[in-house]
Amino acid sequence: MVPGTNGDKHLPYDKRTGNESTVFFTRDLSAEGLEKIYKRVNQDITGKVAIKLHTGEPHGPNIIPRPWVKNLIDNELPGAHIVETNAYYEGDRYTTAQHRNTLKINGWTFAPVDILDEFGTAMLPVKNGNWFKEMSVGKNLLNYDSLLVLTHFKGHVQGGFGGSNKNIGIGCADGRIGKAMIHTTPGQPDQWDIAKEEFMERISESSKATVDHFGKHIAFINVLRNMSVSCDCEGVAAAPVVTPNIGILASLDIVAIDNASVDLVFALPEKDHADLVERMTSRHGFRQLTYMKELGMGNDKYNLIDIDNGDKKISLAEAVKDVKPFKA
Repeated sequence: MVPGTNGDKHLPYDKRTGNESTVFFTRDLSAEGLEKIYKRVNQDITGKVAIKLHTGEPHGPNIIPRPWVKNLIDNELPGAHIVETNAYYEGDRYTTAQHRNTLKINGWTFAPVDILDEFGTAMLPVKNGNWFKEMSVGKNLLNYDSLLVLTHFKGHVQGGFGGSNKNIGIGCADGRIGKAMIHTTPGQPDQWDIAKEEFMERISESSKATVDHFGKHIAFINVLRNMSVSCDCEGVAAAPVVTPNIGILASLDIVAIDNASVDLVFALPEKDHADLVERMTSRHGFRQLTYMKELGMGNDKYNLIDIDNGDKKISLAEAVKDVKPFKA
């Protein structure tokens, strides 16, 4: 199998083709802002609801604030479960017992947390995949009717960036089988030997398995706040944040929301986005975006709707024009 190319090239918006999806935007980085934007994409979040988010390593400084999530569950999603899977690397989330201790340390105690691979795995089909025909996920994922993908958008040491695609592509794959399928060539001594375009394509095929499984009963929210070049899996060792906070995005289209998140970072002045852009580029992370589109997962063109100002369609430049330099 030969991976694609040009994962180190950000495709400008005016070079994209095809249909447009809707991406909602608010600058209101608060519990109220999160609740407000969720209401724009909640029409098919029904039945038993799972909320997939990155709950972080112990004392991780950049994860989505717990009070925001508590407010959302209390007001809009009573009975919803936060869902996670165990980590592929040894550490504080490697076993279920370690993971539950970390959840307690980080304050994820206000709602049920389902570690999806605690009691085993299940295989979901990957339709039209080049790398996989099926993906191993935590079997408890199959217990839910709807999935809200609530993502802290940030950099990632291997993926370049972590958006909705990474949140479910890596985050729903179970800790031993699924994550190994994505990260490691069988028989290789290096646990992390798969990188660049091939890695992005494997993440996206894994993500597609989950997206297809839930059908219309899935929605995506990306929180563009505390965007270190490091993933939340690096915890207190994460690189300092230098990229300004931007806002919150929501969409029913995973391709559109991750493209819009990347595009908003690029719309910042060069001095404000240099570190994060370098991380995305050097890891060939943009292949996540182009490959998701090739897999038919959504559109890379979108209308950006400003819910702070009467649902006006705005440009990327308008969305970031009042962004302030980051202050810890």
